[in-house]
Amino acid sequence: MVDLEATGSSSRRNRVVEVAVVLLDAELTVEGEFSTLVDPEGPVGPTHIHGIEHHHVLAARAPRFAQIAPRLLRLLRGRVLVGHNVGCDRAFLAAEYARVGVEFPAVPEMCTMRMAALRGTLPGALSLRACAEAAGVTGWSAHTALGDARATARLFTRYTTEPLERHSHGRQPYAVGAVAKAAALDWPQMAAVEAPWVGRRNTEVARRRNVPAQQIVSYVGNESA
Repeated sequence: MVDLEATGSSSRRNRVVEVAVVLLDAELTVEGEFSTLVDPEGPVGPTHIHGIEHHHVLAARAPRFAQIAPRLLRLLRGRVLVGHNVGCDRAFLAAEYARVGVEFPAVPEMCTMRMAALRGTLPGALSLRACAEAAGVTGWSAHTALGDARATARLFTRYTTEPLERHSHGRQPYAVGAVAKAAALDWPQMAAVEAPWVGRRNTEVARRRNVPAQQIVSYVGNESA
C-alpha cells in the first residue's frame, strides 16, 4: 500500500510532502509500516486538507524526496502497487523520480477505488472515506499518508477476502500473476545517499490544540507508527 500527500493535484507542478508505505504479505498480514514527511522545497500547499504546515517540515528537518528515494525503491521493489486512486500516486512517484533522473518502473497496480466502483454498492461517492465507511473501516486519520495507507490496506483486505458472489458485477479483476510480474521487473539502482525518515503524530489533533511544532512531529528511523 502506498499513499502520498502533496502540495497540489498536479504531479507536474506540485510536489510530495508526505509518503507512507504499508507492506502486506501473501496472507494480507501487515509486515511493516513506514512514513515520512518530505520537504517539498517550496510551499506545502493545502494545509486545511493534509494538516501539514511549513514549520512542521522545518522543525522536523524533513528530508527531500531525493534523500528518501533509494529506500522507497527498496520498499516497493517486487511489490504490487496498491492505493486508492492509485494512478494519482503512481503519477506523483514517477514525477518525483524523474526529477532525480530515475525512471519509475511499470509496476503492476491494483486500485481500491476501482474495486469499489465494480462492486456497485456505493451511492456514487468513491472517496476513500466513503468507501471505508461503506466497508465498515473506521478509526483512522484521514488525509495523513500513514492513516490513509492503513485504511487502504484494510479496505483492500476486505475487498479481496469478501465473497465475490455477493456482487452483481461478477468476478473482480484481481490481477492474477501481478506479484510474479512485479518480482520480475528490472528495478533501477540508486546510490544510497539518504536521510532519516521523519514521521508525524496526529497533526489534525495537534492543530486543534495549538500544540507547538516540536510536539507534533516525531523522528523515526526504520518504521513509524
